[in-house]
Amino acid sequence: MGSSVSLFIALEGLDGSGTTTQSARLAAWLRNLGHTVHTSCEPSEGPVGQLIRASLRQKPGSPDRSTLPWLFSADRADHLYRDIEPALAAGTIAITDRYAPSSLAYQSMEIPMDQVYVLNATFRVPDLVLFHELDVDVALSRIGSRGEAREIFEHRSQLARVAKHYREAMAYLDARGWPITTLDASLPIEDVTLAIQAAVTALLPTSSEA
Repeated sequence: MGSSVSLFIALEGLDGSGTTTQSARLAAWLRNLGHTVHTSCEPSEGPVGQLIRASLRQKPGSPDRSTLPWLFSADRADHLYRDIEPALAAGTIAITDRYAPSSLAYQSMEIPMDQVYVLNATFRVPDLVLFHELDVDVALSRIGSRGEAREIFEHRSQLARVAKHYREAMAYLDARGWPITTLDASLPIEDVTLAIQAAVTALLPTSSEA
C-alpha cells in the first residue's frame, strides 16, 4: 500500500557521478518500503528541455549556449508545473535527477552565480539535495565508458571548471539554508546507495507516525 509522504529529493553531481543510477535505486528502494514515488530529470522531457538537449549536443539550428541560463530556468518552471508540484500534492515522493544546483554549477560559467540564483530564487527548495562529489578524471573515465557522443560539458577542461563551480554552488546554497548531504561518489555503487538510504531514512516518518 502506498504512503502519503510528500518529499522532494534532488540528486546532483558531475556527469558520470552516478546520479541517474542512484536516482533509480533510490526510487526502487522507496517503492519497496511501500511509498509512492515519481521520478523525473533535468533537462526535462518537456518542450524547453528538448531545446536544451539540442543546444548541449550542438545540433544545427539549436539555441546558442549563451541562452542556457534562461532556458534552464524556464524548463525548471515547466518541470515543477508538470511533474514535481502535482506529485507532491498527491502525497508522493518526487525524485529529480538534477535541479537548480546544476544551474548554479554549470550556468555560472556563462553569467555570475548571483544572477543564476536570482533566475531560480522563486522555485521550491528540495527537502534534500544529495550531492555526488567525484574526481574529474574518474568522471571522465565513466563518461568515456558509455561510448556515446559527448556533450559540450563532457570534456576535461570544461568538467574541471564545472567541478569547481559545483563546490562553490553547494557552499552558496548551504549558506542559504538548503539541506545538502555530500556523498563520496567514488565509492562502490552499493556503498553510495546505503549512504543515500541513511540520509533519506532520516526524513521518512517512523512506523508509529505513518
